[in-house]
Amino acid sequence: MIYSRRVGVVGSGVRGAVAGAIATAAMDLVWYRRYRADGGDHDLVTWEFSSPASGFDDDAPAPAQVGKRFADAVGVTLPGSAVATTNNVVHWMTGIGWGKVAGLVASAVPIPKLGVGIATGVTAWGTSYAVLGRLGIYRPITEYDSTTLWKDLSAHLVFGATLGAALTITDESRSS
Repeated sequence: MIYSRRVGVVGSGVRGAVAGAIATAAMDLVWYRRYRADGGDHDLVTWEFSSPASGFDDDAPAPAQVGKRFADAVGVTLPGSAVATTNNVVHWMTGIGWGKVAGLVASAVPIPKLGVGIATGVTAWGTSYAVLGRLGIYRPITEYDSTTLWKDLSAHLVFGATLGAALTITDESRSS
């Protein structure tokens, strides 16, 4: 019985990680659509794997700045040319990490997985402003206008809804 429970926990984490990757892709598609609507002309692959920043200064995306801080903390020197790669790795690992958390919660709490997903998306959004604000990467949330906050929250709601749907599908396919 203990073995099957462990496999259940591992399986829930793995299903959550996969769902987190799917949800991250969905959120990125929202951001890409907005980028194109605002006149951006890069194709999806170029947009996804690039950064307008040339180094880890204040204009670097938040995930890149977080990755740089982690690298510095463990004594790894990242060249400015690594900003796009660092941004992508941290961004995707964050989405996958939130997915793992949601997968574990969804397996333990008797509420619909869609609700777990949406709650996870909102939590990820709020946590990013709380943590990144304290790190000085974001400004305090009160300094952002409602349009900016809504754009970010709505993208995280897409992340959450997709996460919940993916968790539901993977759980249903497991029981068939």
